Parts: sequence; C-alpha cells; structure tokens
Amino acid sequence: MSHKYTITFVFTTLLIDSIGFGIILPVMPQLIMSVSGEGLSSAARYGGWLMMVYALMQFFFSPIMGNISDRFGRRPVLLLSLLLLGIDYLVMAWAPTLLWLFAGRMVAGIAASTYSTCYAVIADSTEPEKRAQTFGLVGAAFGLGFIIGPVVGGLLGEYGARVPFIAAACLAFANLVFGFFVMPETLAKENRRPFDLRRANPMGTLLALRKYPMVIGMISALFLFLLGHHALPSTWTYYTIEKFQWSESQVGYSFAFVGALMVFTQAVLLRRVLPVIGQHKAALAGFVFCIVSFIGYAFASSGYMLYVFMIPGALQGFVMPSMQSIMSGHIPANSQGELQGGLASMSSLTSILSPPLMTGTFAFFTAAAAPLYFPGASFLLAAMLTVCSMLVFMRAEARWK
Repeated sequence: MSHKYTITFVFTTLLIDSIGFGIILPVMPQLIMSVSGEGLSSAARYGGWLMMVYALMQFFFSPIMGNISDRFGRRPVLLLSLLLLGIDYLVMAWAPTLLWLFAGRMVAGIAASTYSTCYAVIADSTEPEKRAQTFGLVGAAFGLGFIIGPVVGGLLGEYGARVPFIAAACLAFANLVFGFFVMPETLAKENRRPFDLRRANPMGTLLALRKYPMVIGMISALFLFLLGHHALPSTWTYYTIEKFQWSESQVGYSFAFVGALMVFTQAVLLRRVLPVIGQHKAALAGFVFCIVSFIGYAFASSGYMLYVFMIPGALQGFVMPSMQSIMSGHIPANSQGELQGGLASMSSLTSILSPPLMTGTFAFFTAAAAPLYFPGASFLLAAMLTVCSMLVFMRAEARWK
C-alpha cells in the first residue's frame, strides 16, 4: 500500500480521535448529572476526576503500547487502539452509573496510544527532512477536529446526552474498517526488537533514552512547555466568564477560532516556514509567540483582545513538531515507538499535574479573600513556564552543537 494511503489513514485516525474528544464536550456535564443525580457543581468535580483517570491510564499504557509496536509492528497496535476507542464510546453511551463512566475513561486512556503509534508510523514512513512537516499533521488534525467536534456534539446533544457518544463510536469503528484494508505495516521485521518490560513503563522508557542526552534535554523542555500549555483548556472557560462574562456560545466560538488557527498554522504555515528557517529557529519562534500570547491573555482588558492574542498564540504550533523532528533524528529506527511512547507518557503526566495547578492558581486569585484580584494569574504562570522551557531547549541545543 502506498505511503499516501498510510499518511491519509494516520491523519484520519487522529482527526476522528479529536472529533470524538470534542463531540462529547457539550454533553458531558449533562451525562454526569443524569447518572449521578447531582447538580452541576458536583458534576464538574466528577468531570475533573474523569480527566485524571484518563491521563493516568495514558501515562502508564502509552509506553507499553509504544514498545509493543516496536516488537510486533505498528499496524496491530493501531487497529487494537481504534477498537478500544470505539468500545469506550459505547460504554460511555450506555453507562448507567458513574462507575461505568470511570471504566470507560480507563479504556479511553489505554486507547489513546493511537497518538504515539501514529507518530511512530510517521517516523517509519517519512524521510527525516520531511518529518517535522508531517508531524504537523497531528496538530492540524487536532485543530480541525476541535472545530468540528463541539459543533456536531452540540447539535446531536439536542436528541439526548448519549447520542454524541454513539456517533463517536460509529466514527471509530468506521475508521477501524478503513485501516484494516488500507493500513500497511511500516516497521520492517529487521528493525524490530524484543519487548522489554523494564523499558515499557513511563520511567523506564525515559531512562532508556539516557544514552541520548540531547533528547533528554528536549523532553525536559517539552515537559515545561506542556505544563504551561494546559492553562488554556483548564482555565479558559472560567477566565472568560469571570472577567468578560462570556456566554457558553461565546466560549465555543473562541475554541473554534483557536482550532481554525491551529489548522492553518500546522497544515499551511509549518510546511512553508520550516524549509526556510529550519527546525531550531522555528521552535524558538514558537516559544516567543507563545509567551507573547499568554502575557496578552493575562492582561487583556476586553474580550476582543483575546482574539488578537490568539493569532500569535497559534504559532506555538511550531514548537512540538520541530522538537519531535529533532529528537527523532537522534533515535534509531527500532526505538522510534519507544521515543513516541515516552513523549506520550510525559504529555500525560503534564495532563495530570497542570490542570489542578492552573485552576488552583485561578481560584486563589479570584477568591473573595485573594490578596490581589487577578483572573489572568494562571496565564502569567504559563508564560513563566514557557520562558523556562525555551531556556532549557536552548541549553540542550547548545550542548548538541
């Protein structure tokens, strides 16, 4: 099967994963309230715990799936992940109790290995000089899905809180069938390696990469970058309602605008800018624009200013594809799955740590007893973390040179 179909399937898989994530956002509170019998406040608390369970499972299972793909190939792991994802949506659609919702999120966390496996497929089937542009498809797929998903979920939610989950399951199973017929194996048998449980765990995966000091430095930089990045999904809704009294629809429009900018940045700009300035300068530019946007969000005095700062903020989409491409160029073919699994676990760790940090910062500076009323405090904290990330990146890059 041609490389064209391989990348098409990877893009479709990531797009459907993103749509599936976005499609359930508008109805998740209603579903939690219906199965728990409690109000919105309690539903929000349960929702946070559900996010944590998902991130924990992804943290522990992504390196396992990545190492399995280095042993048995990408195709079986990717198809299994899609099967689990479809099952998760059906469980969520049927769930009669909160316990079943948690079970569904656990399955989803395991199925989230589609991301690390897709990254490994890209590394297998793309020339080194084109990897960064292709990695950018991941961000483009997420951005496009983030535009489509919430809109579709809101419309389907009018027919019941469980309907969007059924639709998401149908999408996952349809892509599973598509992949079964068009997805080839991209990891040659001579490039496979035995499965090693010591390397197939979150810490073991990262420790196995110690022999690549530059990669460890880059992973540390990405950790700080993502720790700050989660300020957006964690506190954006609360911040815009608190400071600008935005309605739910206004918040939704802002998410759609961000998604559109992500698609443009990673599907169009990235492919044109990278060949001109290179991976290292592209990453640095992404850091700088990200810092500018976070500071702008923190001190914005009117709602329209947020849209202005979303534009430079979208250029942070240069950071991860560039850094992933740099790292993959320092890793042998039979360890690409391990690298991507380690990155996915690190990303999951920030998904566990950052939301309570960011929402706690927001809550502290908006409480009645706050020493200083500052709703944008979490974004200022995110800007500081991004500055630290950029400095670590530059240090790792200097050592490599």
